[in-house]
Amino acid sequence: MSLFSAEHLVALGVVVLACVAVTLAARRRPGSWIDPTAAVIAAIILVAEVSWYAVYLPRQAGWSASYGLPLQLCDVAGFIVPAALLWRQWLLVELSYFWGLGGTLQALITPDLREHFPSYPYWQFYLTHGAIVVGALFLTVGLRRYPRPGAVPRIFLLTLGFAIVAGLVDLVTGGDYMYLRQPPQNGSLLNLMGPWPWYIATGAMLALIVLLILDLPFWRARRKV
Repeated sequence: MSLFSAEHLVALGVVVLACVAVTLAARRRPGSWIDPTAAVIAAIILVAEVSWYAVYLPRQAGWSASYGLPLQLCDVAGFIVPAALLWRQWLLVELSYFWGLGGTLQALITPDLREHFPSYPYWQFYLTHGAIVVGALFLTVGLRRYPRPGAVPRIFLLTLGFAIVAGLVDLVTGGDYMYLRQPPQNGSLLNLMGPWPWYIATGAMLALIVLLILDLPFWRARRKV
């Protein structure tokens, strides 16, 4: 799928509208609808994730552990965000926000997706990634579950830890989880950060900067608490 084609831009537009709708509604008219809405968003993500890994991929010829495990950051967010929506635990909410906007949003803008509308992979990709972003904003902006002090170093260290795990799996399987062996074929910010392995170090520094930027809107809110 070509970047910023009609099928890409329409999907992005739907995600933006959904984000605005649920966050504004949650802030202005909170009520009994909040929990069912959170459950629906969680269900959309989980059904899309489970159907991909438990049904679709195993049926594909040549399935391999090098690409068929849920070890991309967005995949893990696909299980963390539903848990955060259902239980509202602070660390889960923080992971949802920073990974959802810091990682999944970037994947939506520069998708590593070959298939086109209306294929199942197209729907699965945008339902999962879009609902992750919607869920993350619903929790933080809509329900005002703001990241706590120290969230940035906490999430950064957890991200590095997960990258180490993904790197070890890459060594064993020959995969490219977390894009630690090569950047996405369709292009992303990683493609602008130099050759391997330097783009990994540059990407880590950029990730920290992104986390700090994402945390900026909540500094003032935390001072009022």
